[in-house]
Amino acid sequence: MNAHSRITAQLPQGVVLDVTLEELRFTAYVVISPPDIELVADFVPESQFESDGDLHVTAVPHAQEAAAQVEDITFNMNLGDAAVFMCADQPAYHATLEALGQAEAETPPLN
Repeated sequence: MNAHSRITAQLPQGVVLDVTLEELRFTAYVVISPPDIELVADFVPESQFESDGDLHVTAVPHAQEAAAQVEDITFNMNLGDAAVFMCADQPAYHATLEALGQAEAETPPLN
């Protein structure tokens, strides 16, 4: 899996990425957050919910699981879909960003 991405927006708890993974291109919301589906609306804009694509949500509880979570969620995605990665802590957040094609040096720190 060879992902490439660029940061399109900063969020208080993470970033929004434009990700290309093989032939799949999608928006990824990567945040440090408890794994609570009710919190998704706090950082995903209403326009994303109104779009034709599906919104896939997953929790990343440990850094070691980041690559597998990215692979699992993208396996079920179609063009126009988006993904939310709710990371339990900084190590899980950074590992998820790396799995999505972001080098640690390129990723701005959270406030």
